Amino acid sequence: MPTIGIADTTFARYNMGAAAIDELKNSISAKIIRVTVPGIKDLPVAAKKLLEEQHCDIVIALGMPGRQPQDKICAHEASQGIILAQLMTNKHIIEVFVHEDEGKDDKELAFLMEQRSREHAQNVVKMLTNPEKMIKEAGTGQREGFKDAKPLS
Repeated sequence: MPTIGIADTTFARYNMGAAAIDELKNSISAKIIRVTVPGIKDLPVAAKKLLEEQHCDIVIALGMPGRQPQDKICAHEASQGIILAQLMTNKHIIEVFVHEDEGKDDKELAFLMEQRSREHAQNVVKMLTNPEKMIKEAGTGQREGFKDAKPLS
């Protein structure tokens, strides 16, 4: 049975971790370990600790950068930390960020946070149980949250 880590934040305006966990519980038999940290810059170490100390096979890191320019910088730095943690552990950390300005209003933002969390949870299920399906989806314009883009060919 795989062990899946969930790292989410209190800064997010939606419970992305709960959405991802619900999706996982409906899709795979797995041990799920959740940690919650204050903000996105705390996600890299939380994810790394889940991989190394809790022996997770994969981690989903969920967060919501704000709409201000400094929030965009923080999101970039958090992404860099997540990439570094992946390279240090040789395991995947699926970054699921929804920027506060991605939704035209609170209703659309909540929808996007829910959908992106669930769809990335499904990606984790595919990565763990059916990686061939990911290969079949290569180049198909998959988008988590909003409508998929059309493939170019």
